[in-house]
Amino acid sequence: MTDASATAARRPGEQALTTLGLSAPALDPADASPHSFPGGGRWRTEIPSCEGPEALAVVLKEASRLDVPIHRISQGSGVWMLTDAEITEMVEATAERDIELCLFTGPRGTWDIGGSTRTDSRGAGLRARGHDAVAGCVEDAVRATELGVKCLLVADEGVLWTLHRARAAGIIPADTTLKVSALIGPVNPAAYAVYEKLGGDSINVPSDLTLDHLTEIRRVSGAPMDMYIEAPDDLGGYVRMYEVAELIRRGAPLYLKFGLSKAPGIYPYGHHMRELTLATAKERVRRGRLALDLLARHGADGDMAPLGSRLPGDLQRFEISS
Repeated sequence: MTDASATAARRPGEQALTTLGLSAPALDPADASPHSFPGGGRWRTEIPSCEGPEALAVVLKEASRLDVPIHRISQGSGVWMLTDAEITEMVEATAERDIELCLFTGPRGTWDIGGSTRTDSRGAGLRARGHDAVAGCVEDAVRATELGVKCLLVADEGVLWTLHRARAAGIIPADTTLKVSALIGPVNPAAYAVYEKLGGDSINVPSDLTLDHLTEIRRVSGAPMDMYIEAPDDLGGYVRMYEVAELIRRGAPLYLKFGLSKAPGIYPYGHHMRELTLATAKERVRRGRLALDLLARHGADGDMAPLGSRLPGDLQRFEISS
């Protein structure tokens, strides 16, 4: 961690409140994460819910207009909702700009015939129900990587371990990164460490975790963390824009995800939702600009990972038995 990142202002209104005798307690250096991305930098950016080539084009155009750096663009509907031609177009467009493209894998419990996810308990959630659902996720992974996709989004622990084993066996490329969905995100250090050991290269935690929770996680794992700075309504609708600098200090290496609250869900996407999807894609980039402006105003906009960087570094894994 650089001296600048340790001493930079981290709180909105700090100078004015100090003048009024209302200053906050001093930051505890022990709370800061000791981890960074390989190759340098403590934070990367992600634009989520980019549901096809047309939405991707909107995101890239708006990012250029607003000067928003992007490390990763992710999609939520799934590989199976895209044609080969659409995937190829997205792969080529992101590769031209050295942006990682992440596509969601396979069937998930909220869309199949199982009834438990529709009960008050929301049992099983997004997980892959049964052998065939796992097989569908694997098929999506193989198809996507053959078309050049380098990052896969996963919402099931069994699928995560299976795909980790698949890349170790050469079934999918060894440099494929596996991103754990916010929909099954861990909420304690022990669970976070398990996801890392199962093969997670980037682990999305729920956006309602406290700053202390992030510090607790960073004491046991250096695996990259994803967090919605603004969460979709179905994930709580939390807006943590003013905490972004402290989230980085506590949670690095951290992907800043620019979601959007007060917007209808768009999964699984189809052209019947075109106008909404394009409008929300554009606004997510604008939300990114707002967060980056806040970082700059707080003197905490340094330590961004180099654009084009995508790998997670050396992580802890469970042993794969023969």
